[in-house]
Amino acid sequence: MVTRFRLRLYLLALCILAGFAVLVLRLYRVQIIEHDVYVQKLPGRKYETVRIPGIRGEIRDRNGVLLAQNVSNYEVRFDLKAIRDEYVKRHNTVPKRKWVRYRGAQPVEEEETDIVAIVESLVFPGLAELGLLEDYNANQMRVHFRSTGGVVPFTYRRDLTFEDFASFAEHNIGLPGVTVSVNGRRNYIYDSLACHILGRVNLPDIDKVPEEKRSEFRYYVGDDYGVEGVEKAMDHYLQGVPGKRVLVKDEKGKFISEEDDNYVAPSAGADVYLTIDAKIQSITEESLRKVGRGAAVVIDPQTGDVLAMASVPSFNPNVFIPEISVDDWNRYTQDKTSPMFNRAVNPNAPGSTYKIPIALAGCLSKSWQQRFTCGGGAQYGNKFMKCWCASKGYTHGSPDLGEAIKVSCNGFFYRYANHTGIRNIQTMSNILGLGRPTGIQITGEQPGNAPGPEWMRMQGLVWTESYTAMSGIGQGFVEATPLQMASVTATVASGGKVFTPRIVKKVMRRNGEIVWEEPPVPRHDLLKEGLTAAQIEIVKKGMWRVVNEGGGTAGRSASKITVLSGKTGTAQTGILSQPTNAWFIGFAPYDEPELAVCVFVENGHSGGGVASPIAKNIIEQTIAMRKGQHEIKLTQMTEAKGNLDFYQSVSFEGEGVVIASADDPDNVNVGDIVPASLRQRSSQPSAGVAKPSIRNKADAEGSVSGQNTDNRRKFRLFRALGIRR
Repeated sequence: MVTRFRLRLYLLALCILAGFAVLVLRLYRVQIIEHDVYVQKLPGRKYETVRIPGIRGEIRDRNGVLLAQNVSNYEVRFDLKAIRDEYVKRHNTVPKRKWVRYRGAQPVEEEETDIVAIVESLVFPGLAELGLLEDYNANQMRVHFRSTGGVVPFTYRRDLTFEDFASFAEHNIGLPGVTVSVNGRRNYIYDSLACHILGRVNLPDIDKVPEEKRSEFRYYVGDDYGVEGVEKAMDHYLQGVPGKRVLVKDEKGKFISEEDDNYVAPSAGADVYLTIDAKIQSITEESLRKVGRGAAVVIDPQTGDVLAMASVPSFNPNVFIPEISVDDWNRYTQDKTSPMFNRAVNPNAPGSTYKIPIALAGCLSKSWQQRFTCGGGAQYGNKFMKCWCASKGYTHGSPDLGEAIKVSCNGFFYRYANHTGIRNIQTMSNILGLGRPTGIQITGEQPGNAPGPEWMRMQGLVWTESYTAMSGIGQGFVEATPLQMASVTATVASGGKVFTPRIVKKVMRRNGEIVWEEPPVPRHDLLKEGLTAAQIEIVKKGMWRVVNEGGGTAGRSASKITVLSGKTGTAQTGILSQPTNAWFIGFAPYDEPELAVCVFVENGHSGGGVASPIAKNIIEQTIAMRKGQHEIKLTQMTEAKGNLDFYQSVSFEGEGVVIASADDPDNVNVGDIVPASLRQRSSQPSAGVAKPSIRNKADAEGSVSGQNTDNRRKFRLFRALGIRR
């Protein structure tokens, strides 16, 4: 009996132990092995996906010199919806305010959530503890919340220092809906250097993102995007590949962790290598700063590569990063000299530099063999169109083509153009790429104008010999860009090869993969278009005579270190305050040309006195640098300031520049004379300058920085002492 009782007791004890063992094993499995699985099933736990912007590619010059890069930028963002929801949980109410909406022209008073009051109550005390409060635009926050419902994060600050970022991260104050993130910020290494080439970027614009793309993420943090220059033209290559972060919120809506397994790192976009040489660009910009408004382009005649492209005045693209202030934007846009305007790719009447394409057009007929009288000008209808020498009391006689180029005889080219015929002129203009965009990979390029009978008919007028004569001296309705005229110069220098100017050399990923590369290929060859080498040599030699023979219009440009050749141009504008613009196109050396240059100066007295010395300085410094005789050190370049002065002459020795009065009688009739009523106004800055990301001024309601505690100073002291709080 006792034995049977003990057996039952043992069995009961064994069952109890087995039960406890099963319970312990189950608890071990649930709490240890499957802990993460059950944690994720806790009520109220949420997972938020955050899009991480891709890393924008870099921009470098032809030698790999870095021109535009990304640096770390620390930002404070508010999830306004989360902040509002947390406020409701704590207070079970939402503060409201009245505001006026206009429907049509009628004001309608409506009620809305006072998001500013909520943020200032729930978030600002914590930020003040860290000294991170800054004045802001409260109305901008209201508009953002009103238009997005708080789904898109509101960026409160974009200018945190690393110290501020470290302070926030170290203290982890756990404010609802507040995140501090590290993003890439564009930095232009040399400030204003090549600003019109590089362009600039804007902050992300959520309105440009399709809804289906936005719906993939709870927090969609967009990418900066190019709005001008190479930044825009090559934006699709520069854009990086976005990453993804998954954040975990607890039942109270606070971020408590990040899922490392689901993290996808962003990757960099491709790097763009330009054809420009940063040192030649620096030489060109410094040379051009002798004047207040102008442009210069340097091309390699053997490839069509743009080695430098400058426009003055200039701007600093870093001023736009991450946002430009209202004051700075007004300073740029209200400046009468238009620093945002890229004069290198915008057209003006080219004056006598256009006689070079006209000279080449005459080689399609027998005009190049003829001598034409100067006669002090030519009569067309009831108008006698003068040669510039008439005001000096003499004529050029009956020169041949080379001599006419040398002395820039208008009378010769009036007759030469009409003998050649407008059809041949249009054919040559088309071959040389005049009257249409070159297609260079920057924004803002305008086509210029190579007019003919069809174009004139569209204006409701009839083409006559007088219009052909004016085209012969680059006036009337003719317009060309400095880039186009530099390309024409390169064609003559290379013996007839017409390249499409290019400014992007290649696009390459960080791993060395070439994404895009197109070798320079001649678009046309004048030797295959009916011209001979001897004909091209006559034009080329004429340009040599302009600089190197007595009586040439650019004798001041004769060089002691190279053989420089060129052609001057002085174009009347029909504008009393700006009577003439100065041009010069040139190349060097003569036998094996390395550089083709065009310089354009607004409000310049003459091509020989104002533009040619600038071109000479660019060529001489570049050749000296290449020979190791002149060292160029790249440094940050300040903005070139513009002015409306009238430049009598430019020199790189002694007195430098001479500024004259535009209404001085001695400054009248210095160039190609044509009725002002037939001239178009000089190209003016386009009204379509891309609007930047503008940083609004703080309003009265957003003045909060005075609420900061002294914690920032204490934090700096603790960090200096190595103390962690």
